Amino acid sequence: MKRRRTVWIFLVASLASAEWADALLFDRGGGLIYDQDRNITWLADANYAKSSGVDADGLMTWEEANAWAEGLTYGGFDDWRLPSNLNPDGSGPCFGIALTVCKESEMGHLFYSELGGTSGTSIEETADPDVALFQNLDRAFWSGPEYPINPEIQFFFDFKSGEQLPDVRSAAWMAWAVRDGDVGLASVPEPNPFILIGAGLIAAMIWRRGRTA
Repeated sequence: MKRRRTVWIFLVASLASAEWADALLFDRGGGLIYDQDRNITWLADANYAKSSGVDADGLMTWEEANAWAEGLTYGGFDDWRLPSNLNPDGSGPCFGIALTVCKESEMGHLFYSELGGTSGTSIEETADPDVALFQNLDRAFWSGPEYPINPEIQFFFDFKSGEQLPDVRSAAWMAWAVRDGDVGLASVPEPNPFILIGAGLIAAMIWRRGRTA
């Protein structure tokens, strides 16, 4: 009986931990969103350059976007940058259209893995509730670092289609800032109430069986 009770307790713990394991985006408050999977922090406002009054519409050349991100001070941090177009292992950048998608760059990972985006479809059409953490997301944004093969070319990621594509650096796209690391301790995510109810029922069964054993 003791062994069976231990198994039930393990199941309860597994149910609870599964809920928190799925929460990889955390709202840190103050317009900052932490991506636990990549250990980076995003500005919640993807077009903060416009919202803050720095730029009339947020459209910039790559040089302007890069300079804006590197010169930004926000939330007490001054180490902001453009999102990386490289894969986690440093390879890339990849690019493609239709089914040839780039899912491992920082914006690609956010679009596909964190927000449940679909290739060829705007991120605003996804049902993932985490999309609501961000503002002005249905845009195309410059990325970094500089493309060494062709100095006239740089990559952007389009949240209206899930594509990472090259363009001339003089083209006009949005600038979105990100920084490495977390900005503070997160509050504990609220567990799903149905999981709590299920855990409570299992705990009650364990207690009842313990009394009748």
